[in-house]
Amino acid sequence: MPHMLIFGLGYTAGRLAERLRSESWTVSATRREAGPDAMAFDDGDAVTAAIRSASHILSSVPPADGGDPVLAAYGAALADVSARWIGYLSSTGVYGDTDGAWVDETAPIGGGWRKARADADAAWQALRDDVRTFRLPGIYGPGRSVLDRIRSGKARRIDVPGQVFSRVHVEDIVSGVIAGFDGPAGAYNLADDRPAPHNDVVKYGCRLLGVEPPPLQTMDEAGLSEMARGFYAENRRVANGKAKRLLGWIPAYPDYRAGLRAIASG
Repeated sequence: MPHMLIFGLGYTAGRLAERLRSESWTVSATRREAGPDAMAFDDGDAVTAAIRSASHILSSVPPADGGDPVLAAYGAALADVSARWIGYLSSTGVYGDTDGAWVDETAPIGGGWRKARADADAAWQALRDDVRTFRLPGIYGPGRSVLDRIRSGKARRIDVPGQVFSRVHVEDIVSGVIAGFDGPAGAYNLADDRPAPHNDVVKYGCRLLGVEPPPLQTMDEAGLSEMARGFYAENRRVANGKAKRLLGWIPAYPDYRAGLRAIASG
């Protein structure tokens, strides 16, 4: 039986765990604190035993304090393990700002404000030559989409002309990671086919819910945090052709409209 070990059982990795368990996989996982579905990240003996027994290993843990906590704690064990597949969930933020141009996996990384993420991305690739790195743009899905922000009154339209972002539905990440089980090692962008301004997504979400869109605001008027301002400081379109060619991956939700319609009807 295949056995997946997941570091960081959060929103996206939790969806992957559900899918794999439904297909009779054994799934082990870590969290900061132990729970019914995961062991504590710092339970070294239990985690090391899981590393040794897993056939597949995936980390969804973001960098912290300037480094990757999984590699800091378990890098030596991961480098020598006999697991037949290792993956890492990274971010397309590693590419930095491209002034709205398309960017693929051949582009250099580390030029943006997310240097720690770029360093972690590079460290996982350097760990061993069979790592699959999945670079993800804005993640949305049931319980975590613009529809939820609209309902809660937290949706914003920010006046940043020409700003374009890529995004991906959580279920398309799950299918992309699974497609990567049989694909070659390397970095893959998992993004939908239609980058779009965030304001367009908000307006479409409001249309689905039958409400008026929020007013257009400047960043100062919206009171955005420094992290949110960093988000708007970058502008890029993420190309997904490599994952389609080499993994045979096709997103079930090729644009935000399809994804939001599915969430709204669910």
